[in-house]
Amino acid sequence: MFPPINEQLEVIKRGIEELISEEELIKKLEMSIKTGEPLRVKQGFDPTAPDIHLGHTVGIRKLQQFQELGHKIVLIIGDYTGMVGDPSEKDETRPRLSHEKIMENARTYEDQFFKILDRNLTEVHYNGEWFSKMKFYEIMNLASKFTIARILERDDFSKRYREEKPISLHEFFYPLMQGYDSVAIKSDIEIGATEQKFNLLAARQVQKEYGIEQQVVLTLPVLEGLDGKQRMAKSLGNYVGIDDPPDEMYGKIMSIPDNLILKYFTLITDYSLQQLKDEEKRLSDPDVNPMSIKKELARTVVAMYHSQEDAYSSGETFTQVFSKKELPEDIKKIRVDKGVESLLLVKLLADNCIVTSNGEGRRLIKQGAVKVNDEKISDINFKLKPSNEYIIKVGKRRFVKFITN
Repeated sequence: MFPPINEQLEVIKRGIEELISEEELIKKLEMSIKTGEPLRVKQGFDPTAPDIHLGHTVGIRKLQQFQELGHKIVLIIGDYTGMVGDPSEKDETRPRLSHEKIMENARTYEDQFFKILDRNLTEVHYNGEWFSKMKFYEIMNLASKFTIARILERDDFSKRYREEKPISLHEFFYPLMQGYDSVAIKSDIEIGATEQKFNLLAARQVQKEYGIEQQVVLTLPVLEGLDGKQRMAKSLGNYVGIDDPPDEMYGKIMSIPDNLILKYFTLITDYSLQQLKDEEKRLSDPDVNPMSIKKELARTVVAMYHSQEDAYSSGETFTQVFSKKELPEDIKKIRVDKGVESLLLVKLLADNCIVTSNGEGRRLIKQGAVKVNDEKISDINFKLKPSNEYIIKVGKRRFVKFITN
């Protein structure tokens, strides 16, 4: 049912940052082969935003590898941990979201997960399944499993404490709650990004306190966003959503710095080790233009989440718009009546889904990312006069034509 242990280890260790511990993992794999029982491999996702982006897929693709090895994937959608907010790498308390907002964001998650994973071989749980039923004495019992000294070992808390920045008591519960998730579903292995290490190790301690065999911890690299500096995050606007339209997805990939090309191939595609070695060799060849390799990456990613046809047409559109400096043939058109005196640019963009919100529109204008008739706009209160015709460009890839009826 399962490949030999050495073959499994080769796949499991590919592209990871840390394994705690390999000895424990081997024992679990040996028992799995002996009993014919798959290991339960867990990852949690807090739906604090509605879309999964390529940064999330680093972990999901590792889950896919476990699935292909014959193991059971258990996804936890954190409808309750999401209301707390993961304090990892945060220098202040995160704004709390309502359960209604969390669930609204979560609606899209399952469909997006199964663009990569096999739905029939995956368990999905909301951690509200157990937290909503816990009595107060059970919560106190969970809280007793950890000390304040242990909590303050994590860098983000200790730094805030030294700097006398507020730490809300509910934030201390986050690693305990993530740990209890591992108790509830009897996790054998949990994966997460490097900044999740404290939470992942906390889960081992919580499992031990509840008399459950401790999980193995696998940490994975963080994927930098389009800016090439900070981790990919929707809040930073440097992300590629897996539900992004093909042209937008292609264009975003083409904007990454050249030094991230190989890392993107490694972490977000299905390229084999030999293919990755070939790409590394091409990137080191001074006679090869990195843009040609980046186009290959963009085509690969678009084909993964859309189709080969979309990948081809997106490449054609990119060449047309950015290489030949032409407008896309299918440019979106916004029509307004002549009787309207003026329209606020921010509201126009948000109302027509060119940006996700008024806030994103204002942020992009402040960053100098919005142009009207090729003129950069810096005033967030800029208004358009319907008597004129405009070409509006948002970022590098979004175009819209403003037309008066």
